[in-house]
Amino acid sequence: MNIPELKYNEAGLIPCIVQDADTGAVLMMAWMSAESLALTLERGETVFFSRSRQELWHKGATSGNTQKLVDLRYDCDGDTLLALVHPAGPACHTGARTCFYRSMTEE
Repeated sequence: MNIPELKYNEAGLIPCIVQDADTGAVLMMAWMSAESLALTLERGETVFFSRSRQELWHKGATSGNTQKLVDLRYDCDGDTLLALVHPAGPACHTGARTCFYRSMTEE
């Protein structure tokens, strides 16, 4: 698999938006390093880089809420990734289906 030239930030990370491949719902945003990107493509499940723990994080490794990779895309500037996945449970650590469950405009 040919990984394109991507633009990582000064910490060596790139943002990755995770979207449900079937419903289109945006599930979460997490950071990827070059290593976690390669592991994601190799394993077929999302692997991120945890900035708080400073280590690789295989989504769902402890909770079972894995994300099976359907497609991994990159934007026109090469500085953001979009992972289309089949989730095996909630994406958010709170137990919510998506991390984007709060609104600033709805009452």
